[in-house]
Amino acid sequence: MMGIGGTAPNASSAWLSASAWRVRFRDQPIVPLLILLLLLIIVLQLVQPGIISVAWASTTVKFATPLAILAACQTLTMLTGGIDLSAATVASMAAYITATQATSQGAAVAIVLGIAAAILVGAVNGIGVGIFRVQPLIMTLGTGLIVAGFVTVYQVIAVASSENVPAEVAWLAGTSLGWFPNCLLLFLPLAAAIIFGLRRTGFGRLLYAVGDNPAASRLAGVRVWQVLLVVYMLSGLLAGIAGLAFSGVAMASTLQLVDPYLLPSVAAVVIGGTSIFGGRGGYTGSIVGALILTVLVSLLTVLDAPGAVRQILYGVIILGVAAAYTRVTSES
Repeated sequence: MMGIGGTAPNASSAWLSASAWRVRFRDQPIVPLLILLLLLIIVLQLVQPGIISVAWASTTVKFATPLAILAACQTLTMLTGGIDLSAATVASMAAYITATQATSQGAAVAIVLGIAAAILVGAVNGIGVGIFRVQPLIMTLGTGLIVAGFVTVYQVIAVASSENVPAEVAWLAGTSLGWFPNCLLLFLPLAAAIIFGLRRTGFGRLLYAVGDNPAASRLAGVRVWQVLLVVYMLSGLLAGIAGLAFSGVAMASTLQLVDPYLLPSVAAVVIGGTSIFGGRGGYTGSIVGALILTVLVSLLTVLDAPGAVRQILYGVIILGVAAAYTRVTSES
């Protein structure tokens, strides 16, 4: 009896031990993320009583959705040990091309042109990273600068064109039934496809394998360059979709429309538990990370904090969470 009575406290203390929480933090980051999200919502309600409502939730989801789509670019590339610093610029380009071509070409053709341009940039990134083995940070930074210059030249050429957001894109910013965000009709199938693809398909397993050990993957017969090419093309596609979503929510399209969201997209992925070194993480955490950042922005807006404070917080979050995950992973 004493032995039985003595094991219960030991089991309980083991479950509550620091090492046990580190294991949970490493293997199930979604749990502490949801707790953090709930705490932020509670703090927001305490700071401004009555702000939490169905309308607030709908607005929060509407603004978090484009960020979550942009974060998908970083999730896929980070799983392979890379990053896509051109994603925000490519998103702005896709939105701007769509807006300027909609009047003359029609909304459907304009959307196709914008998305096609985004995929093309993704293919260039994939060729550089996968075939020529350029470091992803350098490759995507360079293509981002090239795209920014291209769009500036394009603006001069298309100066006489209308820059109105097509009605089909603007529809994403609306609601149905008075509260359901229309953007979810785009985002939910897209998110489900990404999550299913990462968890249940051979290609998803290849992403984790390449990110965990690219040399071993090559020795196992994996054509790593093909995997990277597809990943960066998918990142370009998702960036184009994100650009349309951002323009729909903002009801505008400018050359730097999505640029301020590059750092938050990286922060959302890091918060969500995807390792910057590759091979660990998933898209579910990135979605929650995007929601956390959106609620955090709401809190800072209520507190009347300047934009510089937001940038500082994003940087601190990235450094802090990355350091925490690195420590937990190394200790495991």
